[in-house]
Amino acid sequence: MDPIRVLIVDDHPLFRDGVKALLDSLPGIEVVGEAGSGAEAIAQAEALLPDVILMDILMPGLNGIEASRQILRTNPTIGVLMLTMFEDDDSVFAAMRVGARGYILKGADQVEIRYAIEAVARGEALFGPAIARRLINFFSRPSSQPEPFPELTDREREVLNLMAQGYSNVEIAETFVLSPKTVRNHVSNIFSKLQVADRGHAIVKAREAGLG
Repeated sequence: MDPIRVLIVDDHPLFRDGVKALLDSLPGIEVVGEAGSGAEAIAQAEALLPDVILMDILMPGLNGIEASRQILRTNPTIGVLMLTMFEDDDSVFAAMRVGARGYILKGADQVEIRYAIEAVARGEALFGPAIARRLINFFSRPSSQPEPFPELTDREREVLNLMAQGYSNVEIAETFVLSPKTVRNHVSNIFSKLQVADRGHAIVKAREAGLG
């Protein structure tokens, strides 16, 4: 059986080296390339056509979510497996929306990473234990529970939720693949609708309502 061909995408060279060393020690898995940015990942994916891409989310320039979207638009048979430190609902669902087949955290051990790569290579969807628990908790919430701040749009509520978690405008833009100007407009609308003067007051209101 041919080995599973893997492309590693992460902007930290030391982390890439560590993952490569781990994968090189596993039979049946071959690291065929590395990329340090989203743009480089797109080029490498097109040139190498790996079976699986281990994709980080937060990278300078083009983030992993948007890079995955562009890769899968052109080569939908590639299995994208997010390997990231972010475990918030928004990051998980953003990855799912663009077609990622798996999502595991950077603290995963060798057994978990190998199992995830093999599952994604087979065409299965695989989410690590920590992410699976978050998905279960999300979908088990009572559907009758009213959303806080009904005056906000869904996107404004999502932005407010990340604000309450301490995200900056730049980080929010990267998470949702939005322009900084669009995020600033959302934040301004939130201030107006919640009748608050600044970010601090908005965060206090959000946390009191259970966001963040």
